[in-house]
Amino acid sequence: MDDVIVRLAGVSIKNFKNVTSGSLSFENNRREYKSSILGLYGQNGSGKTALIDAIAFLQHILCGREVPAGFADFINIDSEKAILEYEFDIQLPGGRFRVFYEVSLRKEENINERNAEYSLNNQKKYRPLIFNEVLKTLIFSTKGKNRIGKLIDTNTDDVFSPRSKLNLLVGKKKTTRIDLLAAKKYAKEYSRSFIFSHEFLTAVRLQTENNDKDLLLYAALLEALAKYGKEELFIVNTRNSGMISLDAQPFIFKYEDKSIGALGTVMLPLESPIVIPQKMLSMVGKIICNMNIVLEQIIPKLTIKIKELGTELIDDGQTGVRIQLMSAKNSKEIALKYESEGIKKIISILQLLIVVYNQSSITVAVDELDAGVFEYLLGELLRIISEKGKGQLIFTSHNLRPLETMDKGFIAFTTVNPSNRYIRFNNVKENNNLRDFYYRDIMLGEQNEMVYEPTNNAEISFAFREAGEVVGS
Repeated sequence: MDDVIVRLAGVSIKNFKNVTSGSLSFENNRREYKSSILGLYGQNGSGKTALIDAIAFLQHILCGREVPAGFADFINIDSEKAILEYEFDIQLPGGRFRVFYEVSLRKEENINERNAEYSLNNQKKYRPLIFNEVLKTLIFSTKGKNRIGKLIDTNTDDVFSPRSKLNLLVGKKKTTRIDLLAAKKYAKEYSRSFIFSHEFLTAVRLQTENNDKDLLLYAALLEALAKYGKEELFIVNTRNSGMISLDAQPFIFKYEDKSIGALGTVMLPLESPIVIPQKMLSMVGKIICNMNIVLEQIIPKLTIKIKELGTELIDDGQTGVRIQLMSAKNSKEIALKYESEGIKKIISILQLLIVVYNQSSITVAVDELDAGVFEYLLGELLRIISEKGKGQLIFTSHNLRPLETMDKGFIAFTTVNPSNRYIRFNNVKENNNLRDFYYRDIMLGEQNEMVYEPTNNAEISFAFREAGEVVGS
């Protein structure tokens, strides 16, 4: 499936965190680029992180993994359920297709997790419940009127509807249906997707032996989405920056060469040396070598390296290597822990940015991309990736420098209206400086939705003075 390209084309969110309703297209309607970039800007608490969390939720869904318990708390406090819809652009050898996936999320009390401690302090523990999964795409008709319609809808007592697609995708064997009903119940019990579960995908794979043309297409779309979630969608949230503050260096990576292929996150402590398996040493060494090609260009003469401090046996009896992460500049080496948090932040995501630049079917979503990064460098990196890159980068930021360096079609904004959280600016001319345009809208409110809740400097000043009097009394 190397010739398959999956892009996240848009997201629609309802009652998720502080977003009552919000829809955002990730496609640039102004100009055509190989890359797909979306920078989201807005006031604190206006729904930027909600977008990244919605994409993180999608990753768990597509991987068929259990959705973490914390997502139960992401349902808007005034609502019983959240609804999230994702639009995909999928390029297969046989053509290009639009796929829509919708899922509902609610929380319920997790009785199995309750114990005496929870009962005593009158607290309840909740778990997320995934339900009403719907997958839509192009449905072929014998009458020649092809249309976007439901391929799979789990909101039924049967395995799924419509029945014609059920027969096509998994066949008519009674034993298969019984097994899938059990798998559907299991997925619900353990907060997992049924559509992207191992059991359902396996049943579809077995059915493709029939070589039905429509079946092969639908199976290819399902496989493309599952692979995308497992290997091509990466989330970098603020927890990564938090780990840096706690003297741990995350390396989030997707790396392939003739001898090795790997992806994931490696967390290496900075405060003291660590022992890692010898096999991991080779992989981390190659990733760092690859990163250094770019690192010494964006931070002149700076590279990072692994210093080996000897070998010792680890718990499973294998040979481990004690290592310390170092940085090198002007022929001098120091422990990486002494570098700035900005440099550590760049190092943590640099390999993913390299992949975004070079590979089409890759999506990286980063919350607070600008944290600790020099604004001029941030603007130039994003300019290069947006103009010359091939993959998809979605990020939130408070630093406005990219508004001056990137195509205006790559930028979106949050509003103060929870019922219409995400907008693109209207009436932006080619020669407008989007940064100045944004400031002007904060002051004058020229868009249909307010992007900033006004504050009063005199009242802020008075509040500071009043608070100081309380502290000093």
